[in-house]
Amino acid sequence: MDRILIVDDDRSIRELLSMHLEERGFGVMSAATGAEGFRLAAEASPAAIVLDMRLPDASGIDLIPELKKRAAEAPVLMITAHHDMASTILAMKAGAFDYIHKPIDIQAFDVALDRALEVRRLSKGTDYLSVEGGGAFKMDDIVGSSPPMQQLFKDVGRVAASRATVLIQGESGTGKELIARVIHSYSAPQKPFIGIDCSAIVDTLLESELFGHEKGAFTGAVQTKPGKFELAEEGSIFLDEIGELSQNLQAKLLRVLQEREVERVGGVRRIPIRARILAATNRDLAEEMRTGRFREDLYQRLKVVTLRLPPLRERAKDIPLLVEHLLVKINQRLHKNLRRVPREVIEKLQRRPWPGNVRELENVLTRAAVLSQGDMLLQEHLVDQGGIPRSEARPLPSAVDGRVATLDEVERDHIVRVWTLAKGHKGKTCQMLGISRPTLERKLKKYGIAGEAD
Repeated sequence: MDRILIVDDDRSIRELLSMHLEERGFGVMSAATGAEGFRLAAEASPAAIVLDMRLPDASGIDLIPELKKRAAEAPVLMITAHHDMASTILAMKAGAFDYIHKPIDIQAFDVALDRALEVRRLSKGTDYLSVEGGGAFKMDDIVGSSPPMQQLFKDVGRVAASRATVLIQGESGTGKELIARVIHSYSAPQKPFIGIDCSAIVDTLLESELFGHEKGAFTGAVQTKPGKFELAEEGSIFLDEIGELSQNLQAKLLRVLQEREVERVGGVRRIPIRARILAATNRDLAEEMRTGRFREDLYQRLKVVTLRLPPLRERAKDIPLLVEHLLVKINQRLHKNLRRVPREVIEKLQRRPWPGNVRELENVLTRAAVLSQGDMLLQEHLVDQGGIPRSEARPLPSAVDGRVATLDEVERDHIVRVWTLAKGHKGKTCQMLGISRPTLERKLKKYGIAGEAD
C-alpha cells in the first residue's frame, strides 16, 4: 500500500485529504509542522508528499530540497492559498512536481497525485531511455545505428578519402550540412570550410558572394571582394540548396566545375580554384532536369558521388539514439537535467511522420525540456508547435475504404494542421515544421494547400 505524507498546519485540510486518500486505498501520515514532516519522511518512505506553502516553522518552498533528501523518490505536491505567479515559479524551480491551489478541487488533486505516482513508478522501473551521452554509434553529430545510417557512415568514410565533388540529397532537416562538415573534417580539417545557402540570397548578390567582385563592378562595390570559391582555398565549399540556383548561375557554376576557374563580377582575370565542392539539395534533381528546371550537364558534373540521407520516418529505429544525443546537447544549452525518457514516449515519437526530420525532433525536444521539471521527459511535455499536447493530436489519417494511409497522406495531414495553427503564415509554418521556405512552398503546391500570404 502506497503511503502519502500530508504536511499542513490546517487541521481541516489534513482531515479532508486523509479521509479522501484512505477511501482511495492509500495509507496516510500527517504532520502540522515542517520538523514533524522531516521525521515522518525519513522514517516512513512516503510514495508522495503533499506540502503546504506556509508552515509555522518554515516555508514549504525551503523544505522541498530537505524533504527530497529524506524521501528522494517521493514527488512533492505543493498546496497553497496564494495564487501569485512568483510563488508558483519558485515552487516548481525548487522541485515541486505540481502546484495546487486552495480551496482544493478534489478531482484536480487526484489527477495531480495520480500523475505524480505514475512518474514515480516509471522512475523506479527500467523501461525508459537513460540519457548518459556517448553511448550512440555516431560520426560526429550524425547519430544512428539503422542499416541506412550504417551504410551512410561507410560511404562518407570512403568519400572523405578523395577530393571528388559530392552531391548530398535529402529532405530538409536530415542533416545535409552536418554530413558535409563530416566529409570536410575527415579530408581537409585544417583548411577552410565555407558554406553558403543558395536559397537565402537574391540572384544578383549570390553571384557576387560565390565568385567575388572587383571594385566599381556595381553600385556599392567600393572595394574588391574575393568570392566564396577563393576563400575556401584548398578546403571545401558547401553549396546548400543548389537546386534553387537560377539558370544563369547554373551556367556559371558549370563553367567553374569544368575549368576550375572563377571570374569575379566586373573582372577579366581568371582565378584558379582548388576547393573541393560539396553540394546539397532537398529536391529531386533528376526530376528537375527532366522538366528543364535544372541543367543536365551541371547535374552530371555534380553527381560524381551522390549521398542520400534517409528521412527520419525511414529510420525510426534511430529515434532512441537521437533523443539521447539531442537531450545531452539540450541539457547543456538550457542547463537542464533531463536524463530519462519513458518507453511509451519513445514509441510515440517513433510513430510520428516527422516532415521536418531531425531538426523538427530537436525542436520538439527543446520545447519539452523547457516545459519539464526534474530529470524525466513525460508525454505531456511533447506539446505540438501550436500548443496541442500529443495525447490530443488527431490519429493518422485513414482512407475511406479502410486502407492504411500513405506517407504522402500522413504528411499532408500534418502540414495542414500546422498550416492551420500558424493561420497561413509561411514563416511560422516553416519554423514549426523545421523546414525551409522553398520546401514548404513546394509541399503546399504539391498537396494543393492554399492560405493567406505572409
